[in-house]
Amino acid sequence: MMWQNGWIWLNAALLLAALELALPGWFFIGIALATALMGMALLAGLWTGGLPMALVVTAVLSGVIWLILRRALPRSRGEVRIWDRDINDND
Repeated sequence: MMWQNGWIWLNAALLLAALELALPGWFFIGIALATALMGMALLAGLWTGGLPMALVVTAVLSGVIWLILRRALPRSRGEVRIWDRDINDND
């Protein structure tokens, strides 16, 4: 079957990573990394499940990777900062 070819999964991961570069915002990086992991598992012969289970595992992995990256990497400079004191205060 075509979906069992790990190279297809790795190519999809590269396309998703390129999409993340075009549309930054942490949306596609977790999916790209999870897809790459699934592609490597298929190439190594570690995955023997069917396509529906592969998609579920990839979805769960992408969520976990997204959460880890969101916590590990610092905030974007474009986010709003709330000031609690004025620079002109003499206190």
